[in-house]
Amino acid sequence: CDGSSEMDVFGGAPRFFAYPRPVVVQSGTDAVLKCQIGGDPRPAVIWERNNEKIDPQGQYRVFEDGNVYNLIISAVTTEDSGQYMCKAKNSIGETYAAATLKVEGEAHEMELREENKPRFLIKPLSTRAGRGDDAVFSCKLWGNPQPEVVWEKDGRKLNEIFESTHFSVGFQDGGWFQLKIFKTRAPDGGVYTCKARNEFGEALAGAVLLVDAGPGHEDEANHDTKSTTVKMFAVTEGKHAKFRCFVTGKPKPEIIWRKDGRLMLSGRRYLLYEDREGYFTLKVLYCKQKDNGVYVCAASNTAGQTLSAVHLSVKEPPVRFKQPLIDLEVWERDLAVLECEVPEDSVPITWYLEDRRLQPGDKYGMEEWGTKRRLTIRDIGVDDDGIYLCEMPDGGRSIAEVAVKGTILRKLPRKVDVLEGENAAFCVEVEKEEMDIHWYKDAVELRETHQTILKSFGRTHILVFVNTMPQDSGLVTFLVGRSKTSSQLRVKGRVHCPPSCPVGVQINTERANAALLSWVPAQDTRKNPPSGYVLERQEVGTGSQEWLQCLTTDSATSVEILGDSVPCEADYRFRICSVNKYGRSNNVEFPKAVHLVPVARIQAPLQDALVPEGQDAIFSIELSASVIGTWFLNGTQLQEEERYSMRRSRTHQSLRIRGVRETENGAEITFIAYSIRDSAALYIQAPVHWNKTIETGSPIALCCELSDSSAQVHWYKDGSKLQPQTGLDILTDGLARKLIVHSAESFHSGLYCCKTKGDTITFSVDIKGDLFDLKAMSGCPIALQCVVSDPEADVCWYKDEVQLIRDEEHNSYKEPHLEMGGIKKTLVIEPTHPSNSGAYYCATADDVAQLIVNNQGDSANVFNLIDEPIMLRCEISDPNAQVKWYKDGINLREAAGQDMLAEGSIRTLAFQSAMPSHAGIYSCKTTDDAMQFHVDVKGDKSSYLFCKYILVRDKCVQTLLVTRKRRSWQAFPLFYKVNCQSPRDRSVGTRMEQSSSLKTEWTSSQKEI
Repeated sequence: CDGSSEMDVFGGAPRFFAYPRPVVVQSGTDAVLKCQIGGDPRPAVIWERNNEKIDPQGQYRVFEDGNVYNLIISAVTTEDSGQYMCKAKNSIGETYAAATLKVEGEAHEMELREENKPRFLIKPLSTRAGRGDDAVFSCKLWGNPQPEVVWEKDGRKLNEIFESTHFSVGFQDGGWFQLKIFKTRAPDGGVYTCKARNEFGEALAGAVLLVDAGPGHEDEANHDTKSTTVKMFAVTEGKHAKFRCFVTGKPKPEIIWRKDGRLMLSGRRYLLYEDREGYFTLKVLYCKQKDNGVYVCAASNTAGQTLSAVHLSVKEPPVRFKQPLIDLEVWERDLAVLECEVPEDSVPITWYLEDRRLQPGDKYGMEEWGTKRRLTIRDIGVDDDGIYLCEMPDGGRSIAEVAVKGTILRKLPRKVDVLEGENAAFCVEVEKEEMDIHWYKDAVELRETHQTILKSFGRTHILVFVNTMPQDSGLVTFLVGRSKTSSQLRVKGRVHCPPSCPVGVQINTERANAALLSWVPAQDTRKNPPSGYVLERQEVGTGSQEWLQCLTTDSATSVEILGDSVPCEADYRFRICSVNKYGRSNNVEFPKAVHLVPVARIQAPLQDALVPEGQDAIFSIELSASVIGTWFLNGTQLQEEERYSMRRSRTHQSLRIRGVRETENGAEITFIAYSIRDSAALYIQAPVHWNKTIETGSPIALCCELSDSSAQVHWYKDGSKLQPQTGLDILTDGLARKLIVHSAESFHSGLYCCKTKGDTITFSVDIKGDLFDLKAMSGCPIALQCVVSDPEADVCWYKDEVQLIRDEEHNSYKEPHLEMGGIKKTLVIEPTHPSNSGAYYCATADDVAQLIVNNQGDSANVFNLIDEPIMLRCEISDPNAQVKWYKDGINLREAAGQDMLAEGSIRTLAFQSAMPSHAGIYSCKTTDDAMQFHVDVKGDKSSYLFCKYILVRDKCVQTLLVTRKRRSWQAFPLFYKVNCQSPRDRSVGTRMEQSSSLKTEWTSSQKEI
């Protein structure tokens, strides 16, 4: 490939047209970083700072202007100074560039920060309390604005380890803050820190609390262990034994270790501590025969007590010393001699001080004669205190404890290991109070700071490093007079690894439509603390193994999942994992599934269906959530079978009824699911057949719509195939197929068909000189009714373009009268006379409905638009006589949407919403008489648009009614009507034709409109 083709391959990768420039702004103003980036497809662009993505909220905003990407930082401070990274990525590649922001006015701002940030005027003082006494820490702070104060113990918030009744925090005027611990116990001892923070910075100070055991403490919790299960543990002489018990509780339990009923305290060979995994641990170093016995861990808090016991058996080595070492107690600067005897002269031995092998020299003398072996320790000091071992090649050991007596009674441990961020505490005890003592680290004397606490309580002296860092590692030395004790401090950097997974997961489903999930943090929480927990769910029975996150929580260990939180009704499993910034733990699944149902609401209700007989009817409903529903037909539950098909796709539910029957006309279809209920009606339509009555000279527009735009259709008239010709067009417009006759003549009447390969639509066209031809039966009342959306709307009735005038004295219309009830506006012509024939209009400010009544003999023709109500009324001579209603010879009965009313001598058949299937011959019959109604339902109300134009001139209100087909701008008759207050202004209504552009000029007999 040449170079140009290579450019084509990578041409769509993101690239910078303009790199971000360094920006310098004043503190407190807004900063704008921008860059211009191209790429195809359009790249996704993010901004980062310190390797963390910037979330565009609060102080940060991002917006795009074409291919220019902007980052706006509001009200910058010196802390916002630094480098920002703009990264762009698409499916082909990625790129990035850095932008530098400098905020000026730093000197003034630093001065302002120093002046207003929190600082301790009086720090909290370390204290010592007897067991059961209250302990109080007080400090005085200054800061503007007043700082927010948080108290912690050993790096943990107090409410995480204490009950609310065990401590209190307070504030007093003058900047005094206080922490009080009630009825202290041994676990309350430790380092307490006070953190103060405001918008200009923070300050930290710490103090130590020592809790004395108090008199009688040794006898406390000396419970009988006979009822406690005692575990067995064996160890070879000279090896270590480690016992751990895990106890949780709030407040934190107090732990006491005993051996054979006697209280144990930490020493050279006995270590008592809480490890990083939360276990309370007893470690017996270099076990001896005297360590045989029962060890008991007793845990207690205000909620109760518990015991755990283990029997330690120390096994003798296979080869024993003839004479073992003997424990020694010596004074400082004296000479110490340890002797033992091996089984044979030729057996070599090795000397150790705990885990450090000793070598002969000025400090240590090593002698052998026969089977005897001797170690001499010269100029003994406090750090020589410890465990000494004489070891044979086969692993046999002899052990002795050397206790050095002198000024220092309690020595430092040989080494202290802590993790980064933990506290490191050192404690020594000297023989007298008020001695001149000194602390050193790596030969540099220590002074108290906010991270170094130095405190003396009589003969006890404490050093604490707060929130240690790796650089705090070193040799810590305590010096008093000529005596010293040392300890090696090692601060280990935290291993950046994900937390362990939670344990003890449980699920409670006692509450209806809910699940209570609970768990316990991992035992190594202190070692790898999680920042939160992620809960996921899986839908059971769908075949999908996908788990979806449903919520996160930071510190909670239980959460309730409600039915309203799931997307659909189903059985659900749940699982949980711990997370921190280094990753997430493995998932733990809760033990069982739970059935949950969301609270659904109707988004799109059921709609009435008008279906040709023999075809399929489909009813559908859209909900806000997916639930399992049930379908009913006239109150009978439907089951999945050949004729009924029910489908559920998330929030969409549907019912298909195959091959609807005429007997199902007016049937009620109901959907019920949980708290949802909705119904619709099924109407059966006669075979597709459209009737059109066209005025002579008007255009004919026949239109049908296809489901496939590529399908071929053919037009026929009275069985003969039609071809385009002068005055007749056959058009294709997307899915629509149209037949247009420019000017209707009488010979255009007939039966028109639009045929595809699998379907036919028929149009019956009648060409007449009059626009409408509706008949009413002479001598019977006719009710013309229209329904309006606003019951308070004013309507005007017209007959033959003349407004019917209200008789104010009798509050009625002359001749016909008006019934104004609610949203139904009814004009009653009673009784009908030939003089009442004509065109009637019901007009509001926004709409017009029209009906033509033509009295002709003993039957009435009623014309209605689709969706308008139909009302057939007749009056009988005997109010008590029974009547029956028939349609096309079939006796009618009460049904949904169809009412049969009797009021005095008036009998009424009413349909709430006209459908094409309502067209036909209706009869109202008594035993002696009958009256017929010819009902024709035309058009589609939703396919017409009514516009009303009001022109005012010389106090003459002129109304122009415009009607057009919704999907077609083809010509249709247009009328204007002029109604004037003065007879001389009366104009004659003239029929006009509408052009496709609606730019027709309108004229009357007097003037242009």
